[in-house]
Amino acid sequence: MNFGEDLITAFYTSFANRDAEGMIACYHPQVTFSDPVFKQLNAEQTFAMWRMLVGRAADIHIDFSDVHADEKTGSAHWDASYVFSRTGRKVVNRIDAQFVFKDAKIIKHQDSFDFWTWSRQALGPAGALLGWTPLLQSRVSKGARASLDQVMKKTL
Repeated sequence: MNFGEDLITAFYTSFANRDAEGMIACYHPQVTFSDPVFKQLNAEQTFAMWRMLVGRAADIHIDFSDVHADEKTGSAHWDASYVFSRTGRKVVNRIDAQFVFKDAKIIKHQDSFDFWTWSRQALGPAGALLGWTPLLQSRVSKGARASLDQVMKKTL
């Protein structure tokens, strides 16, 4: 393995072990993160997001595969299995990640997944009916961002 593959493997191994600090250690101090729910987070927000998600996810199970990288970029596939706390519904989210490296750390991390598939599992009938709409995506994103902002205020 090269350093990028080692870094991605370390990141997801830490995630699987619910070790947010280990995940954060893989990031550059100026990292940015984005996915369909948490859009365009800066480094401080990214670190807080992982601490929040790992801290709340007592039942999360992470599997990762297809790790590929060169000296500048990398990618991986990962699956997260958990119970969505707002509804108590079981979710298996299948995610593809893209990475950009700088100074032997991850400086850009972008996750992509099918929001409609996720919303059908997490939200049930409402997600099945409305999960494809920008309205529901925006609502879920705003709620997640409000939770993140609340966590960040508590840690100041």
